[in-house]
Amino acid sequence: MTTQSPVLPRSAAERAALQRRTLRVLVMGQIVGAAALASAITVGGFVVEDMIGAGTAWVGISTAAVTAGAGIMSQVLSRIMRRYGRRPGMQLGYGLAVIGGLVTGLGAQLSILPVFLTGLLLYGAGSSTNLLARYAATDLAEPGERSRAMSRILFASTFGAVFGPALIGPAESAGESWFGLHQYAGPWLFSSLLFLCAMINVSIRLRPDPLVISAAESGTPQEARTLRFVDSARAIARAPLARVALMAMIGSQSVMVGIMAMAPIDMKSYGHEHVSSYIVSAHIAGMFAFSPLVGAFADRRGSLASLRVGGVVLLVANMLSALAAANVPLMFVAMWALGLGWTFGLVGGSSLLITSVPADYRVAVQGAADLMMSVCGGLAGLGYGFLMDGAGYPMLSVISGVATLLLFCWVLGAAPGRRSLDG
Repeated sequence: MTTQSPVLPRSAAERAALQRRTLRVLVMGQIVGAAALASAITVGGFVVEDMIGAGTAWVGISTAAVTAGAGIMSQVLSRIMRRYGRRPGMQLGYGLAVIGGLVTGLGAQLSILPVFLTGLLLYGAGSSTNLLARYAATDLAEPGERSRAMSRILFASTFGAVFGPALIGPAESAGESWFGLHQYAGPWLFSSLLFLCAMINVSIRLRPDPLVISAAESGTPQEARTLRFVDSARAIARAPLARVALMAMIGSQSVMVGIMAMAPIDMKSYGHEHVSSYIVSAHIAGMFAFSPLVGAFADRRGSLASLRVGGVVLLVANMLSALAAANVPLMFVAMWALGLGWTFGLVGGSSLLITSVPADYRVAVQGAADLMMSVCGGLAGLGYGFLMDGAGYPMLSVISGVATLLLFCWVLGAAPGRRSLDG
């Protein structure tokens, strides 16, 4: 890295104290960032319907734009982190999300779709920053505690992400009554304010930088060469377990994004728009609330065991969502299970990925993996919109369930035997 040489911890106790401080800072940023994402993303599909028309097959384009932006920025931010550390990369990511929220709100206010989508691409930087924070939690973690450190950051998202959708109504009302804004413009401005708070938190408190410390301790020459995306992809391709990890992450993200993006639209078609934000909260609770248990399970039983459980839970979630239709209680259960399955897949896949590639490739591979995961999730959000338009939400869920089953059978069948990973 091109930063000044840091003061290294002089003892194991001092290093552990530094890790605890790092986690506290990341937890606070994660809470605020998750609230920002959840409070605004929920209404993205509604804005598209307002602009194009109810029932449009393009309803998933808002989710696709955010996840595409997240994927692109994950690669950019990982390069910055590799060269300068976690703090500069996270500052930039949250800062771009602030701008993105303002531009998106402007697009919603003026009802101009290109402006709205441009804002969403920038807004995706906030999502990628929140995701990359899980890796920052592992920079100073002991090898046997990486999954738990990662899951602690995911767990912090619960508080912001569950309450974020509940703030949509007040944000809409405040925007309309205080500033005369369009109904769906207020949540984006509110989310920009939250991302600004997250940026300030990281800028002031993430010192010393955990990645700078980790690189200095290991003697890794971070600035020796710039790893391109193709270099990271080759590093993943050379490691069988890294390939398994990547496919599991892509599958979990794609299924989760696709089904979740369509759920509020399906509920709105049955006259349940008023509960859609709470269904999103239940989904996010499934994603994050049990992540400490998922992390402990992955550390104890192995990453591959976590992937097995994730595949089964995602399959069950798809089948439940196929049966839900206008059944609000069942939809709550389905979305909660969808989030839980994603957590098993993400934690297990992420942990397996960083232990399967050389140390000097890890930061670059993290960004490349998140890029591929996000892009595939964005394509799923877009493609699921067309599938739902042609086949309906129940059949969409069945198709998604079959794809989930086939993918995870392939993933686990392709994994080489490793008792150390299976506990």
